[in-house]
Amino acid sequence: MISILLVDDHAIVREGYRGLLSKQSGLQVVAEAGDALQAYQMFKQCRPDLVITDISLPGSSGLELIYRIKQRCTRAKILVFSMHQNPAFAEQAVRAGALGYVSKSSEPEVLLRAILDVSSGQHVLSPDIAQLLALEKLGSDRIALQTLTVREFEILRLLMDGQNHDDIANLLSISTKTVGNCHYLIKSKLGVASDIALTKLAIKLNVLDLLALSGPVG
Repeated sequence: MISILLVDDHAIVREGYRGLLSKQSGLQVVAEAGDALQAYQMFKQCRPDLVITDISLPGSSGLELIYRIKQRCTRAKILVFSMHQNPAFAEQAVRAGALGYVSKSSEPEVLLRAILDVSSGQHVLSPDIAQLLALEKLGSDRIALQTLTVREFEILRLLMDGQNHDDIANLLSISTKTVGNCHYLIKSKLGVASDIALTKLAIKLNVLDLLALSGPVG
């Protein structure tokens, strides 16, 4: 039996997924969470075989959740199930420690197969995400963005969301000085000298799509 922690900020959405999974032999949803903080606490309590999480969560995103879980348990198996089809999300999720990324536009069979594959330790991408990633490799615009660490990517997302250094420090449980240092490193790695230039580059690279991460979308 594969025990699952289901993380999504919409209770109705979780109910739908739970109904789908409950019909499958060998799968059991043992815990649910609506945000990253609650999900991390539930993971510590339940130690599920698999975590299925969205990227869009209130407060800190699914990327931060993945990072924290993997810091606590390197063997944790995590599958991202998200509406976001921007390849940057998939890349960062995998870098954070997720084994799979499936878009919510996928057929149920794709999700169910991904659950089994990730549970067995395999890396999985839904076909649409795999195709977009392949197309992205043909260009060079995202090379700079790919140099960011998971933590730097999360701080960039929050900066683009208008959060100040103190707010980001509170959300990520790190010091304001660390946020400031990361802010400087982000600009250095992306080759920009000002926040205005950083925002322009974010627009060019579609990073402003990250704003949806802190919104109510599921």
